[in-house]
Amino acid sequence: MDQLSLFENEGYIFPEDLLEFEPNFITQLEADQLFDFLFREVPWQQTSKKMYDRTVLTPRLTAWYGDEDVDYQLAGKMIGVNEWLKPLKMLKERIEKRFHCTFNSVLLNLYRDNNDSVAWHRDRESELGNRPVIVSVSLGQARYFDFRKVEDHSKRYSLLLKHGSLLLMKGNLQEIWEHRIAKSTQKMSARINLTFRLINEQKRNNI
Repeated sequence: MDQLSLFENEGYIFPEDLLEFEPNFITQLEADQLFDFLFREVPWQQTSKKMYDRTVLTPRLTAWYGDEDVDYQLAGKMIGVNEWLKPLKMLKERIEKRFHCTFNSVLLNLYRDNNDSVAWHRDRESELGNRPVIVSVSLGQARYFDFRKVEDHSKRYSLLLKHGSLLLMKGNLQEIWEHRIAKSTQKMSARINLTFRLINEQKRNNI
């Protein structure tokens, strides 16, 4: 595989033009406080989706926050948006300053235990535009974030996302790689994942 680099702190190999990783972006104390606040204050909901001839519950809880009190359409579904919580807004601004990018929304996922997961997918919704920059901040239980190449599933890599870590996805990552959080046979506690995104304003409410 071309253009490989080593994240020396973690010992994993990834394309350097597609990912940036900071294992200790926020301190242990900050991560503890933010996890406790979000776990308690966020109006977590479980969504459902159509799979073949049946409807199934998504194996995690979610919430969405954004700049305006409107709905966004992602993956063909309208998602209700909550007004920014102060700690989320402050974290967004900190990330924007550090990486010189702009976000107007964040999707929160709560993985309650080892049975919660997200299947292989790419973040390619039209609202995100071409070559989106997406920043993922992890809180709580460390979970493996798996990648596999779309055209060759034998090309796989995993990165352990620990409490307080940040992963930035960019370039054409969403075109050529899929990612997931897999279920585990190992007992696990709760994990909260924050994915900061820039929604294309011209794509909002287009249906």
